[in-house]
Amino acid sequence: MPKYQDIYPSEPLIQSLDLVRPLAADLLTLEYFEAEPASMPINKYEQHHIILNLKDKPHRVENWRNGEHRDFIYHKNEIIVTPAGVESGWQWHVQSKCIIITLEPIKFEKFAQTELGILLSERQLKDLPQFLDEDITQSGIQLLEALKCQLGSQIMFESFARIFLTKLILKYGLQAEEYEFSKSFTAKQYKQVLDYIALNYGNNILLEDMAAKASLSPSHFSRLFKQTIGQSPYQFLMAYRIEQAKKMLDNPNKLMADIAFACGFSDQAHFSRVFKKIEGLTPKQYRPK
Repeated sequence: MPKYQDIYPSEPLIQSLDLVRPLAADLLTLEYFEAEPASMPINKYEQHHIILNLKDKPHRVENWRNGEHRDFIYHKNEIIVTPAGVESGWQWHVQSKCIIITLEPIKFEKFAQTELGILLSERQLKDLPQFLDEDITQSGIQLLEALKCQLGSQIMFESFARIFLTKLILKYGLQAEEYEFSKSFTAKQYKQVLDYIALNYGNNILLEDMAAKASLSPSHFSRLFKQTIGQSPYQFLMAYRIEQAKKMLDNPNKLMADIAFACGFSDQAHFSRVFKKIEGLTPKQYRPK
């Protein structure tokens, strides 16, 4: 079977493979399109593909899926999921404005199982091919915005990728009431927390400060943050500080104590301990000679 990108009739305006190192791209590939009216032939693909509609005005779309022809009006924030191996063809009658995210099935299922403890089947993806979800769409938009500005933080990009994947998996893998609980920490709230950390990592940040940005209790915040990001809020903050410190270490004129202070550590010794725990060597050993 061909890949989805082999068949799409126009080139993406932005694609994650061009802008980030393989770590995040290993989980998903994001592409953004504003394509003129066109069509795609019926075919099967080796990836799952997820279409997030960003166009404000509802518009007509036709889809041929496993022998069934659907002619429908496509609304903003509607998401269409086509699992790998499903026959699908498309025709759109106005300029599109959409994000297409493709997922490698084996890696996607492994991520769901190992990171979230959820077993996803092909049947689950096929049973819910189209739905309206502003929160999942917003998480895709945040990932797109991270690509547009070419964020200098691999940790932040990875976090936005995990937010999207986790929200999508929970949509399929949880009962309705459990999914509603997970949605109490929205994509917009995640972005507020991550933006707060990026702006204030050099200051003393408490768990209560981060939870307040999400308008959640510290315990509720910690539980959902770790479920989605894969680290506790404190672990994430330390990893982000060390990432920023590594950039500063490239400047041979910057004193080690100044770097420690600029990254929010109480003293150089604390900075060195955390750095070695995360990187496996001391800041002095890491610093280019």
